[in-house]
Amino acid sequence: MATVREIDRKYDLAEAGPAALDAVAAMTGVAGVAAAAPRQEQILDAVYYDTKDLRLLRAGVTLRRRTGGQDAGWHLKLPAGPGTRDEIRLPVAAPSAKVPKELAGLVRARARGAALAPVVRMRTGRGVLRLLDEASRTLAEIAADHVSAEPVNGSAATCWDEIEVELVTGDPGLLTAIDARLREAGARPAATVTKLQRALGDQLPDAGTGPGSPLTARSPAGEVVLGYLRHQVQAISRYDPLVRRDEPDAVHQMRVATRRARSALQAFGQIIEREATRPLCDELKWIAAELGQARDGEVLLARLTAGLSALPPALVAGPVEDRLTGHFTAELARAGQAALRALDGRRYLRLLDDLDALLADPPLTPLAEGKAGKVLAKPVRRAARRLRRALAAVPAAEDAAAEDAAAEDAAAEDRDAAIHEARKAAKRARYAAEAALPALGGKARRQAAGAKKLQELLGDHHDSVVARAVLRDLAGQARAAGEDTFTYGVMHERQACQAAEIERTLPQFADRAKK
Repeated sequence: MATVREIDRKYDLAEAGPAALDAVAAMTGVAGVAAAAPRQEQILDAVYYDTKDLRLLRAGVTLRRRTGGQDAGWHLKLPAGPGTRDEIRLPVAAPSAKVPKELAGLVRARARGAALAPVVRMRTGRGVLRLLDEASRTLAEIAADHVSAEPVNGSAATCWDEIEVELVTGDPGLLTAIDARLREAGARPAATVTKLQRALGDQLPDAGTGPGSPLTARSPAGEVVLGYLRHQVQAISRYDPLVRRDEPDAVHQMRVATRRARSALQAFGQIIEREATRPLCDELKWIAAELGQARDGEVLLARLTAGLSALPPALVAGPVEDRLTGHFTAELARAGQAALRALDGRRYLRLLDDLDALLADPPLTPLAEGKAGKVLAKPVRRAARRLRRALAAVPAAEDAAAEDAAAEDAAAEDRDAAIHEARKAAKRARYAAEAALPALGGKARRQAAGAKKLQELLGDHHDSVVARAVLRDLAGQARAAGEDTFTYGVMHERQACQAAEIERTLPQFADRAKK
């Protein structure tokens, strides 16, 4: 599979006709345009696939099999930001009309097990104009399309003309310049983002008049919490295909979304009925743990590799890097496979369905009707109090002195466990404040920022604890293989020193938390 980042805009020709393309062709000297290549004519024939109830289209996803043009084959387009999509291309290996399993897997979270079948056949007569720089590199492609769409359900066929502008190597400012020329020629921004949306728009339910009023302190508390939850649920589905494609940071971002959703349900259990959402919280905890195996391995590998690189060469004895790489290569492979098995399982799909059901019909309590500025302040403050108590429960390092090594080790374990609990409390205080930001403003923003700093600090401590356990294990393996273990001891001590330094700073953070 190949992936191409698409940045494009679409326009209705209205009364512009050929004049719109001529106006763009005359842009020599504007935004780095040196020339316009001769216009090329193409005939494109595409079949679009979706579920019977158009679940992909509703999510802004399109899947098609196209012939004609320079990129014939299977195309899956996933939203990647405003006006931006990632197009995943797969060549047609056989004349089969069945969706390739690689692409079907990437939309599994959207299709939820429903069959993918043809929904529209679209024929396009296309005239392509390319804007070139001085080195004859393509800056942008402007396509004038005459489109004929035939829904497979027997609905009436439709035809229209449009212009599609796609940035290739040009600066985003070129899109602005092209936009101005097209508007001057009479073209207008298209009312729909994709051709498929235009062809099937009448089969989708009315989306209403768009986003509602901004959430404020006077908004119902339930709306503020549900808005936050909705954002996290969307993030889970958005990062799902990125996790499957092993994109950088995708596992981390998807796991954070699950944790934020769970934290919101727990923190605001007096607004969204706690007992009704308890099973959902358990399932969110489960999928976060499944994703966590891969993420934790990534973090530890980066930490230990950086620690090894920081050592003077004289302190590196034996094949330490090879042993590190070998350990984590196998570990990450197992964790990645486990995460994919979880995403492919029915339990995960049921979780997505349950999240959608929660948003569609939330079990709100009477407090949900109250003004958010008043109602949400209490649970946010409660999360801060729990953080303060968790910090106060961490034993000071000097209090852990013991007469024998065993007692000292036990005291250190207790301290590590208490710091880990404080870290979890910091997460809850942060996420509760983030959820209430529209209602509480600056106070919630300050709590979220402070809790985030503390969460990162305590996370660093936790990583040092886990890293030391891994180093002890690797040292044991190296010793059994007859290798020098000196370097593992040096790295272990450095990790212990970093943890001790964090522990010394904790009282300062506890004092800040009291404020």
